[in-house]
Amino acid sequence: MNGNERKNIRSGKRVSIVLKEDQRTGKLTEGIVRDILTSSPSHPHGIKVRLMSGEVGRVKEVF
Repeated sequence: MNGNERKNIRSGKRVSIVLKEDQRTGKLTEGIVRDILTSSPSHPHGIKVRLMSGEVGRVKEVF
């Protein structure tokens, strides 16, 4: 599923995100969504979330 739309993302869903420091390499980090940080309904680079692990990044893939 697409990580650019807020409606696809819910707290507790498993997602892949790209962390700020990994944006150049595109390395993905997998985890469970704790909080959705982007308030707009969509974002071209992905909705920003906080994972249960505390990591913050933009969603690239929703499982």
